Amino acid sequence: MMDVVLVGCGAMSKHWLDAARQIDGLAIVGLVDLAADRAKVRAREYELAGAIIGTNLDAVLDQTKPDAVFDVVVPAARREVALSAFAHHCHLLTEKPLADSPENARAIVEAARRAGRVHAVVQNRRYVANVRRIRRFLDSGAIGAATSIHAEFFVAPHFGGFREEMPHVLLLDMAIHTFDAARYMVGGEPASVYCQEWEPANSWYRQGSSATAIFELGGGRLFTYAGSWCADGFRTSWESTWRIVAEHGSLVWDGEDGLRAEVARPIREGLFDRTEPLAVPPLDPRDRIGGHLGIIQDFVRAIETGSEPETRGADNIKSLAMVFAAIESAETGRRVAIAQEG
Repeated sequence: MMDVVLVGCGAMSKHWLDAARQIDGLAIVGLVDLAADRAKVRAREYELAGAIIGTNLDAVLDQTKPDAVFDVVVPAARREVALSAFAHHCHLLTEKPLADSPENARAIVEAARRAGRVHAVVQNRRYVANVRRIRRFLDSGAIGAATSIHAEFFVAPHFGGFREEMPHVLLLDMAIHTFDAARYMVGGEPASVYCQEWEPANSWYRQGSSATAIFELGGGRLFTYAGSWCADGFRTSWESTWRIVAEHGSLVWDGEDGLRAEVARPIREGLFDRTEPLAVPPLDPRDRIGGHLGIIQDFVRAIETGSEPETRGADNIKSLAMVFAAIESAETGRRVAIAQEG
């Protein structure tokens, strides 16, 4: 049996609680929120009659003595929650992003290391089936090593609320999903970035709704990202659209079900080498998928077996470093080196 306290009972907490109740042996023993009524609503919705409700995390942890904390608070409060969890000898699973600044991210990862606790981030795009298939396909060498990775993200949601007022809204709020997926799919280590943000005339955001970035991922590989939160028409998938160019062919993914690859053959036809379609193998049974559910299962498994979860903070900090370096580049107008974190 694993007892868990969830802190932060806003809209996102529903995704966590939906997943948690599908895991045998996991019990939500406490709900914490600055607005106690919000926590009480979640308790009623999910029939958590025995859960302790509170507005102070330390007090609820003292009372419940759980094995783990689920952190669904706003990023600005993440460091405080993490340090409280580790001080109470709890493992910690946190919503993305890991932190609201590079300094806080490093402090959280170091605190987890000192405490000897499992610490992971809900970076759920890794748990998408086609992301897993692409990684395995590239690892097979069927089209050779990747040389460039290109992703486009163009959607136009009218969120209302804080997103439309926050700075660097695309980079801070969404781009880490695409950055982390790119790093995962090709096994890249980010080295540098040049990024530019702008606010189109049609934007309803205050700042940073559109951005383009060029990352070096090591080994001569480049990753280009182009995105917008205010691009009406021809909407892309929330997973972005992708083209991965490799030594002997290319792979394209529409972010949904359309996943195709072509390999070049040593037969010249006019100006071009002949290309032939190549099947991308189906999902491997060993691949972990399932969004929030898959990540929580991975987190629980890591605690039970003494292993490390895939989205552990010490690794995820590398994807977060891409975000902060892109922001620094956009603010300064220069190429920014990305420190090797973790």
